[in-house]
Amino acid sequence: MEQQIVAAEETVQLLQITDTHLFADDEGCLLSVNTGSSFQAVVEDIAARNPYFDAIVATGDISQDHSIASYERFANGIEKLVKPCYWLPGNHDLKANMGSVFPSTQINEVEHVFAGEYWQLIMLNSQVEGLPHGYLEQQQLDLLDEKLSQYPERHTLVLLHHNSLPIGSTWLDQHKLQKAEQFWNVLEKHSNVRAVVGGHVHQDFEEEYNGIKVLATPSTCIQFKANTHEFALDSLPPGWRHLQLHKNGHLETQLYRLAEGCFVPDFEAQGY
Repeated sequence: MEQQIVAAEETVQLLQITDTHLFADDEGCLLSVNTGSSFQAVVEDIAARNPYFDAIVATGDISQDHSIASYERFANGIEKLVKPCYWLPGNHDLKANMGSVFPSTQINEVEHVFAGEYWQLIMLNSQVEGLPHGYLEQQQLDLLDEKLSQYPERHTLVLLHHNSLPIGSTWLDQHKLQKAEQFWNVLEKHSNVRAVVGGHVHQDFEEEYNGIKVLATPSTCIQFKANTHEFALDSLPPGWRHLQLHKNGHLETQLYRLAEGCFVPDFEAQGY
């Protein structure tokens, strides 16, 4: 049976949370940022702003240490947001341990979701286990093609962890989706894809490619500096995204960040 996001109105509204990099340990830090605390601060920020939303999408790198406890930390952390959450793996995740939270009344790991009456979400797994770059196996490309063909009347949001376009940072772009042209070749066969949404790059990215909006969203912990040749961190604070999927296929998006100066990373770090 297909998953269904029940929307209160014709417009479906989503929250995107990404790249939480959680640890089992309460004191777990990534480049001097306590990722559990920064994740909780993002959840509190969402609760304080109180935007309307129908569901949450979490686009990978949920965990930094692969532990079962880190996935439980995420599940416990989003409980107060109440609405269903759909997640997919990033390069830092361990799928076997992601499954430890199931059965869950809130979190779902599915490949296809109807979103209201006019949209669908296709959730792709771009993980190459043990490696930082992304790749879509043929089964994932076939799934994408099948769902786009099966529901041509539905506007489509495609979600995956890795960036499918270069973002202009040499060190990060070597870890983007490999053979991305295969992915784009599938999309070009169809006219119902409105946006591709992901994480991985720890920064705000928005571009249009072949008439499709391509988005990446800041991490809930450390941020990578845009347009750099070598690894570099940014002083921008953690963030999250609100998406509105309209009946006519138009997509609106608003990026939110925590207050400046919070969760400052170790700028002397040479990598992670």
